[in-house]
Amino acid sequence: MQRDKTAHSILIVDDDEAILKSLACFFEDSGYDVLEAHNGREGLVIFNDKHPELVFTDLLMPEMDGLEFIRAIKELCPETPVIVISGIGVVADAIKAVKLGAWDYITKPIHNLDELGIIAKRALETVELRQEVTSLRKQILTGQLSNPTAFSNIVTHDEGMKRIFHYVEAIAPTSQPVLICGQTGTGKELIASALHTASKRKGNFVAVNVGGLDDLVFSDTLFGHVRGAFTGADRPREGLIAQAANGSLFLDEIGELNDVSQIKLLRLLQEQEYFQLGSDTPQKTTARIIAATNQDLRSLIGMGKFRQDLFYRLCTHQVQIPPLAARKGDIPLLLGQFVTEASASMHKEPPAIPQELHRYLDTYDFPGNVRELKSMVYDAVACHTRGMLAKESFIQAIGGRILPASAETALSTCIGIGDEEDRLPTLKEAEEALIQKALERSGGNQGVAARYLGITRQGLNKILNRKKRSNLT
Repeated sequence: MQRDKTAHSILIVDDDEAILKSLACFFEDSGYDVLEAHNGREGLVIFNDKHPELVFTDLLMPEMDGLEFIRAIKELCPETPVIVISGIGVVADAIKAVKLGAWDYITKPIHNLDELGIIAKRALETVELRQEVTSLRKQILTGQLSNPTAFSNIVTHDEGMKRIFHYVEAIAPTSQPVLICGQTGTGKELIASALHTASKRKGNFVAVNVGGLDDLVFSDTLFGHVRGAFTGADRPREGLIAQAANGSLFLDEIGELNDVSQIKLLRLLQEQEYFQLGSDTPQKTTARIIAATNQDLRSLIGMGKFRQDLFYRLCTHQVQIPPLAARKGDIPLLLGQFVTEASASMHKEPPAIPQELHRYLDTYDFPGNVRELKSMVYDAVACHTRGMLAKESFIQAIGGRILPASAETALSTCIGIGDEEDRLPTLKEAEEALIQKALERSGGNQGVAARYLGITRQGLNKILNRKKRSNLT
């Protein structure tokens, strides 16, 4: 079986050479980096030098027995899980080992090595979950990110986004899949890249959009093929999953994956193995899977378009990215960032940004989110020649679409309507209050105020002039 270099290391300590080699071969074939020792003293030296993530040990050994070895391990690193492999006659000692901190024990002879593999996987997953809890607790207490540079490409002052950063940093060290949800243009790939950076995984971050791929293209793209796998396959091809070894594989638009490809992805997540096209030899993977979608996967499950078992495998950890409309305080930051980036890419001096442009953008709900704002900015900078950045291209892009508010909400905000017993304002009073509130929000800019009111600037001017004439008479 071919395998990638694994991210997990195991130390096996046993004075029985046959058992030691049998276990070592099994775990090596399962994709682990295996360290071997023939007694506790030798095992302790290797543990201090290599720091394995999981330890299997016998109890009855020369020089240093298993109980003494476990006690020493727990003093050095209490979090490392130790699994005891004991003979039937030393069950009492195995129980003592558990009291010393051993994670589990297994009796010899071992008839099913696959069960041993399951125990090892569960032990490692438990350690990862404990590390997540510890990391989250630390961040809640300190309020600080351990690796803020991992999120440096994401421009935000929003408290909700900062909470997401803390969660992402907490789950980053684990190898479990992550599902990132959010509308188109919210920055799901940026979050995935930040997750990879925060994980400090040694491999690459590899991204691919799987939306609309048929099963053949999906399999060839991810898993690769051997020579002669299909017509035109005159040379072998390494898939993206191999390129992401010890790193992260980001699968965007996962909700559009077809049924057959979903089954193959499920096997990859369950077994950490896959088959290249044209090969019947399984290959192990150490890539972490990060998936993203702008769709409601639970609704797709209800319609029979997405596998429920795959969904639960993917969402071990789930991140929900808020739309730009929910964090409008970031718009000025993003606007400034994109103006600087666009100007540099076009070899122009960054233009000044008029304050009233912020007010115009604040009236818009941005269905395309951050990506839409970036497109607006780049188009405006491309058309810019001199002076301040013109707002006309933004107004044209917005096209008069303003975030709607109910009449009742608008009136209650402006006039202070409470319960049903309060006097309703007259139309004249409501009109005056709404215009006054719009002018206050716009800083006296009639163009922006008109947009708040959903009318043209000329229309607002007519109303104001009418009021002036009325006051004069």
